[in-house]
Amino acid sequence: MTAVTSAIRGRTLRTRRGRLSIRVDLRAALACIGLLIGVLVIAVITMTSGDYPLTVPEVIDTILGQGPPGAEFIVVTLRLPRLLTALLVGAAFGISGAVLQRITSNPLGSPDIIGFTTGSATGALIVIVLTDGGMLQVAGGALAGGIVTSIVIYLLAFKRGVQGFRLVLIGIGVSAMLLATNQYLITRATLRDAIAAQAWQVGGLNGRGWDHVEPIAWTVAVLLPLTAYYSRRLGILEMGDDAAKSLGVSVERSRFVLICISVVLAAVGTAVAGPIAFVALAAPQIARRLAGTPSAGPMSSALTGALLLVASDLAVQRLFSDVQQLPVGIATGTLGGLYLAWLLAHEWRRR
Repeated sequence: MTAVTSAIRGRTLRTRRGRLSIRVDLRAALACIGLLIGVLVIAVITMTSGDYPLTVPEVIDTILGQGPPGAEFIVVTLRLPRLLTALLVGAAFGISGAVLQRITSNPLGSPDIIGFTTGSATGALIVIVLTDGGMLQVAGGALAGGIVTSIVIYLLAFKRGVQGFRLVLIGIGVSAMLLATNQYLITRATLRDAIAAQAWQVGGLNGRGWDHVEPIAWTVAVLLPLTAYYSRRLGILEMGDDAAKSLGVSVERSRFVLICISVVLAAVGTAVAGPIAFVALAAPQIARRLAGTPSAGPMSSALTGALLLVASDLAVQRLFSDVQQLPVGIATGTLGGLYLAWLLAHEWRRR
């Protein structure tokens, strides 16, 4: 009788867990669909509104090469590459932040908090101030700076493995030193270089063209499926190193690969659009709450990051149209600062 009762309880427990899993998966899927709809709505508004308004059929015809006279420059040269850059950079930052936050088990485990994007900014500023390089050289310096910074932080945090709390603390310290370095570089620059460096540090999408779209598109296309493949290992790593090793997961190798994915996404995104603040920090947390899951998945984080950046860019284009070339980093920095204050207060109250 006891065995029968235990079997019934076990089957009931498994059934409840199965129903809970279905509900969680359904909510996550609905969240992704809602985010995708939001991205499409913002994209349509971006492509059709402005000083040169167009209808949706006119935009489609222009992309296909059959649009009205004068629309090709507006759509194909100005609006479409800027929109695609915002979508892809936002997605890259969202995925990068989600991976780091899950590795560190810390909501502050973000590339802009730990220092990866700050290192990218340092590399770019070195090129701007010391070599007076062009766009490609600045992008290369940003990519190299992010990679070198990540290696330094990883080595400093490595002590019989990399623990999330130690990685965050060391990253914050390195980020503070790099910020001081960046300010020093600006003070040693000429007035023209200092203005260009300060503008680049804010992060923006003004003047972005197809040469900016291509590198970030290839990066997201390659690393998003790779992140989805490693997402199962991320879930196991969140259970703890001992549990992960008992399940046959190579802990340090998996953690190293995932950190490399996060670094490359953040570095390429920074090289394309500058160190746009707080998208990588906020996107995974918003995605997690929308999906109702303990941690954010790569697809929901990518869609959330894309939605945050395109919405912020649309806001600075339309609400501040009288202000010439307002960088989108100002909008994300303002919203992100408010979000960070709320997050810290929320975590303090919970603990």
